[in-house]
Amino acid sequence: MEKLIQFSASRIETIDTSFKRYLWDTIKWDNRLIAITGARGVGKTTLLLQYIKENLNERSDEVIYVNMDDLYFSKNTLVDFADQFVKLGGKYLFLDEVHKYRNWSQEIKNSYDYFPGLKIVLTGSSALDIYKGNADLSRRAILYKMQGLSFREFLALKYKLFFPVFELNDLLNAAHKIIPSVLEKIKPLKLFEEYLKYGYYPFFIEGTDEFQIRLKQIVNHILDNDLPSVENIDFKSVHYLRKLISILAEIVPYKPNILKLSQQVGVSRETLVRYLYLLEKADLLILLQSGVHGMSKMNKPEKIYLNNPNLVNSLGDSRSNQGTLRETFFINQLQVSHTVTSSDKGDFIVDNKYTFEIGGRNKNRKQITGIQDAFVAADNIEYALQNKIPLWLFGFLY
Repeated sequence: MEKLIQFSASRIETIDTSFKRYLWDTIKWDNRLIAITGARGVGKTTLLLQYIKENLNERSDEVIYVNMDDLYFSKNTLVDFADQFVKLGGKYLFLDEVHKYRNWSQEIKNSYDYFPGLKIVLTGSSALDIYKGNADLSRRAILYKMQGLSFREFLALKYKLFFPVFELNDLLNAAHKIIPSVLEKIKPLKLFEEYLKYGYYPFFIEGTDEFQIRLKQIVNHILDNDLPSVENIDFKSVHYLRKLISILAEIVPYKPNILKLSQQVGVSRETLVRYLYLLEKADLLILLQSGVHGMSKMNKPEKIYLNNPNLVNSLGDSRSNQGTLRETFFINQLQVSHTVTSSDKGDFIVDNKYTFEIGGRNKNRKQITGIQDAFVAADNIEYALQNKIPLWLFGFLY
C-alpha cells in the first residue's frame, strides 16, 4: 500500500496541466462513480492525473491514483484495498485500466456500496461495457467516452493555438463568419495534412519519428491484451482479429461482402460479424450503418472504415488515397456528437437531416443536386462558398 501511495504522488507531481482534453469541462466530477472509456493512447490517464493535481492537490492524504495492472492487485482485492484506503482517511479513488482486473465490476459495485464517503473515478478500454459484467453499474456510474484529438485540439497541443468549439449548425450556416477568425492565426491546409498523419493520438508530442511504430504497438496491445481481458476471447480469436484488420486496412472504405470476407479470414459469417463489432468497440473500426430505423446493430454494416486517419496512414498500404483519408476524417470527427449514417446519393447523412458529399477542391454538387440541406465538405480549400465548406473546419466540433 505504501508503495502505491508513493507512486501515486510521483505521477501526480510530474503531470503537465498546460493542455486539457475536451472532456475536461464536460465531466461532472462531483458524481460518486465516474467511468471514462476510450482507446489506448487518447489521454485518459493524463486526464485523471491533471484533475487530481489541479483540484485535489491540497488534499493529497485523501487521494490516490492506482493502475489496476499493478502487481499489488495479483495478491490483494480491490475491495480490501478500498477498505484500507478509507481507514487511512481516503476519500478519492482513481482507478486506471480497470479492465486489467478480473472482477472489476463486482468489486467496484461493492466498494461503492460499502464506502458511501468514497468517490471513485475509473478508466477502461473502449471495449469495456460498464453495463455488463458481474455487477450492474448502470444505476451508479456516469459514463463518458473519450475520443482522440480533434483537429482543434491538435492545434492547441502542438502549436499552442487555441480556438473555441464550433457547433455544426454554425459551421453550416455561418462558415463565412467563422473562417476569417481561424485564418488570422493559421494556414490550415499544411497543418491539416500533419494532423491526418499523426495528430489523432496525443503521444505524437513525444516524437513524430516514432509515431507509426508506437501506433502499431498500440494496435497490437489492443488485440493481444485489451480485447481478451474484456471479451474473454482466446489466442485463436486474436489471430483471426489480426488477420481481419490486416485485410480491411488494405481495402477500406469497404462495402462488405460478409460471405467472401469470412472465407478470407477463415471464420463463419456469424463470427465475422461479431469480430467486426468487437473491433468497432475497440475504436479500431467505424462501421457505417444505413439510416433505416429499427436495424439490428449486429447486422451487416453498409460500409467499413478504419477508425481514424492516423490508422489509415499507419496500417494501410501505399494505395491508401486522399479520398479514404477525407471520408475517414469526416465520419470520425462527426460521430463524437452526431449520428452519421450512409446515404444513397451523397456520402453521409448527419442527424437524419444533413447530406454530405466529401471530396477535393474541385468537387461539385452534382451528386446532391436538388437535395435539401445538402453540403460539400471539400479538402484543399480555405474559404467556404455557398454550401461548399472546407473539410478541415469539421475538426473544430469538439
